Amino acid sequence: MKLVIASDLHGSAYWTRRLMDAIAREAPDRVVLLGDLLYHGPRNDLPRDYAPKQVIPLLNDLASTGCLTAVRGNCEAEVDQMVLSFPCMSDFSQLIDESGRTLFLTHGHVFGAGMHNSVDNAPSLPAGSALVYGHTHIKVNQESEAHPGLWLFNPGSVSIPKDGTHSYGIYQDGAFSHVILDEE
Repeated sequence: MKLVIASDLHGSAYWTRRLMDAIAREAPDRVVLLGDLLYHGPRNDLPRDYAPKQVIPLLNDLASTGCLTAVRGNCEAEVDQMVLSFPCMSDFSQLIDESGRTLFLTHGHVFGAGMHNSVDNAPSLPAGSALVYGHTHIKVNQESEAHPGLWLFNPGSVSIPKDGTHSYGIYQDGAFSHVILDEE
């Protein structure tokens, strides 16, 4: 199973198109979107080419493949669900990989492991599980110090990264990795 994991698009048409190009190259079995898809939020500057109305059809086309899982970020609202053709209002979702490992997918504002301004509200999961979250715009790929036996993965932000590198994540063969999106 190969996953592309992305978070915090924040309505950037430019960076969402770059992500769509990357998804086409990666050819994953499933795409996971960890929230904050359309709105930039009151604490963020506008991302490059902020155009949520252009992002909507890109995401809806991706959803038409049937291989999309999305969760709600702190910037999602009911109106977002009205324009998106896939469920995006759940606080979490779970996937089980081929080895039986649980991947707990969330944004990071309701469930989290307390790193970089995410809440410390880790769900009860089997040992060896992974908490996969966004929200902080900071890349993470490590075992939790506060919650032993829980792996933490944050893909960073597609459009408003804290470290200046726009990114998404890959999960394949039981391992997570980050991929940097280059500008054209």
